[in-house]
Amino acid sequence: MSLLREENIIKFKNLELLANQAVEGFISGMHKSPFHGFSSEFAEHKIYNQGESTKHIDWKLYAKTDRLYTKTYEEETNLRCHLILDNSSSMHFPVIKEQTIDNLNKMGFSVLAAAAMMNLLKRQRDAVGLSIYSDNYDFYAPEKGSERHHRMLLSVLGETISKNKKEKQTKTYTYLHQIAEKIHRRSMIFLFTDMFQTETDTDKLFDALRHLKYNKHEVVLFHVMDKQKEFHFDFDNKPKRFIDVETGEYINLYAHNIKENYEKAVSEYFEKIKLKCAQYRIKYVEADVANDLNKILLTYLIERQSFL
Repeated sequence: MSLLREENIIKFKNLELLANQAVEGFISGMHKSPFHGFSSEFAEHKIYNQGESTKHIDWKLYAKTDRLYTKTYEEETNLRCHLILDNSSSMHFPVIKEQTIDNLNKMGFSVLAAAAMMNLLKRQRDAVGLSIYSDNYDFYAPEKGSERHHRMLLSVLGETISKNKKEKQTKTYTYLHQIAEKIHRRSMIFLFTDMFQTETDTDKLFDALRHLKYNKHEVVLFHVMDKQKEFHFDFDNKPKRFIDVETGEYINLYAHNIKENYEKAVSEYFEKIKLKCAQYRIKYVEADVANDLNKILLTYLIERQSFL
């Protein structure tokens, strides 16, 4: 796939192109199309024409009428999906001058994943909404399925990459409660966040995740991380200044001096998140920016099928 400069990737047309490339690459990599017979319902019979595939011939009807008919299907259109993106400063880590499909920071990864999922939703004629939060409720759009709405959401996603403000903190549980109150009809909810908070009460954070299950919503948490740096704390052993991008606080140290303790603490926190998600029946997906989007797209297809 071609490389796209950051100033181009933020433009609507190129983000759409990149999302299309991701989806087409995913589909072509599967043994068969995930859309064949997927989330579809019987529509009507039509007369079989010689040369057509025999796969959908209704043999029971043939036995009764002695004529060949095929079944045609139409996709279900009643799925509603809401995408939620954490847009705090930590989500724009690491700083990358030239983002490509193979070299993305957490926000670039989340935006591309969201755009690719929107592409799949559009193909299925489903309604999609979007919420973006940080230390404010930055953006909200309800679930709609029109082409104009789709283009508007892509434009917002593209702009999100380019508007990284320093010391933009995370108020996840404050705004997840507000978002949950806005989604009234049963929906699939996808949350993209690194789960690093400036609001430090983990019990309130988990209460907010549980609130998303209100009205029998199906919730998927994509835990976005740069696993090499943020989990394994893989830095060379030279004196460095580590700066909290959300608060501006910093500490000078040798990475190897705290690597073991850091990884233990982060591992315990991440494991607690996984356990709470299991308890609340929230699908947990580890989304390492070093990996491709196939796992996310496949998770969407699987969850969509179970939701319907």
